[in-house]
Amino acid sequence: MPDGTAAENLVYFNFLAAAVTKASPAADGRAYIDALVAGGFDRAAIEVTFDRTQADLAADSIQFSVRFAGECLIGQIGPASNGFHSVVAPILSTGLCLVGSTRQIDW
Repeated sequence: MPDGTAAENLVYFNFLAAAVTKASPAADGRAYIDALVAGGFDRAAIEVTFDRTQADLAADSIQFSVRFAGECLIGQIGPASNGFHSVVAPILSTGLCLVGSTRQIDW
């Protein structure tokens, strides 16, 4: 729903993420971002955390988000998160949705 609210689009956001998880339970952040973009979300409004830590270990969880209609759609998946979780949250004072370092989406 391009003209809808973030809350109204959360079900669609979850649907896209679930399709990625179903296709590959060990999917990386890029797979989720590619699915969101293919699903119609604006690449420039998307953020994603790193798949690997600075010590080159697999991240305990991956977070990804979309700024949409003045709010954030945020998803998290990984072993530490006990499955997929999502939420609609306010945009941070930084103008972003995720706290800390995020990966550049340059593909």
